[in-house]
Amino acid sequence: MTARNDAQPVAEPTLETKAEVEPTIRRAALSDEDYMRMALDEAALAACEGEVPIGAVVVCDGEVVARAHNRRETDLDPSAHAEFSAMVAAARALGRWRLTGCTVYVTLEPCLMCAGLMVNARIDRCVYGAPDPKGGALGTLFDVSHDERLNHEFEVRSGVLADEAATQLRSFFRARRAAAKRPPTLGDSHCVQLSGTPIIR
Repeated sequence: MTARNDAQPVAEPTLETKAEVEPTIRRAALSDEDYMRMALDEAALAACEGEVPIGAVVVCDGEVVARAHNRRETDLDPSAHAEFSAMVAAARALGRWRLTGCTVYVTLEPCLMCAGLMVNARIDRCVYGAPDPKGGALGTLFDVSHDERLNHEFEVRSGVLADEAATQLRSFFRARRAAAKRPPTLGDSHCVQLSGTPIIR
């Protein structure tokens, strides 16, 4: 599997920045909501790239080790889901494929593929925002996380900042539908002018 451009391990802080970061971490541990906000930021990046706005963050022992967002269209890769890419990047950052001790934060309930990877990677927990009524595999349509027939089970927390995650998705698809209904203009790349009438290619 090739590395995705955006799903990178989080760089270690330098000695200079560690002094600034560590007191903050000692004062207050980040909550599930804080990490989900980071995932929502990743989802916003996906929307800016024309991708479905889903973002993910992998946290191991209280430290963000990877973050990613959907890139299926950009990479022409059906596996380039946010959480899948983030788990691959986390494994590389940690130098191990087993993601024990890790929590995956993702803005939309994972699909079967991504939930299956969570089982295979042996994550400790998954925290997701909005449920996915058409493909959710952590409780909505299926529950891969607690299937006793599989070799690993993990904790799931759902509904964290679900309204914000759902709003991002609704806004994205609303804008996409509006753009599809708009009549083509000469400035569009798929429209040419022939004898005074715009023709769509």
